[in-house]
Amino acid sequence: MTFAYESIYLDKPIIKDRALDIFVPESITQDIAMIFVHGGGWGGGMRQQMHKIMEGFCDKGFICASFDYRLAGVTGFEQLTDLRHSYDFFVSFLKEKKRPLKIVTYGSSAGAHLNALMSLVAPGGCGEDIEFNGVSLENEWVKPVGSMFQSLPVLFEPWEDIFPPTWECFQKVAAVSWEEYPEVYKRLAPIEYLSVETQPLFFLNASDEHMFPNRYIEQAAKKLCALGGTCLTKTYQDAEHGFFYDLTRRCQKEAFIDILEFIKNL
Repeated sequence: MTFAYESIYLDKPIIKDRALDIFVPESITQDIAMIFVHGGGWGGGMRQQMHKIMEGFCDKGFICASFDYRLAGVTGFEQLTDLRHSYDFFVSFLKEKKRPLKIVTYGSSAGAHLNALMSLVAPGGCGEDIEFNGVSLENEWVKPVGSMFQSLPVLFEPWEDIFPPTWECFQKVAAVSWEEYPEVYKRLAPIEYLSVETQPLFFLNASDEHMFPNRYIEQAAKKLCALGGTCLTKTYQDAEHGFFYDLTRRCQKEAFIDILEFIKNL
């Protein structure tokens, strides 16, 4: 299926990485729209990483968007502000298209972390600014109807035997000392925002995960289930950290089918 492709920059003059791409299929057959947030260690990656899987979902009739966020000289809270503004733009876009305001979100690795903060709590709820250069959000918060995460760091603290580069990234994202300001790290921990109001979640785990232990995903899943929430977890065999970026390998095709089923049941 063919689709229209548009890149939007949020600022004038342009601020690099405060941008999003939107794919609109020729025939929109799904009420739900999809948002994708790329990974890259909070300091790398780009929205184009998600294009191949977006094409696959477009072929199924979904409007899809991929968000960038600033990568250099910013904290995780500032990156979250960028995502809030792209999300708000996408809500306005759906309104202009007279589409239902039903959104599912997906993120991978660092993108899973930022997506979780964006999706699990309303704007400002993590302590981030909702204004940027004097510009605030235009729409009331539209909570996602479902959210999906691959290689999600549900904790944001130095667990035992943490992979050293991971801890270095955490400290850079927090921009303060763990010893002096543990509350800042707590505000960056997705597990803290699980509640009775949390939308259905799907955790896509890799069997060969080496950065964010799957046991902590299980901990988050148990917490949400104990609260009465809906949570799916699946571990994909012969899959590595950040594996869902294409639709060529068996684990990628399997994840694609599982995501379609998850969305169908929302």
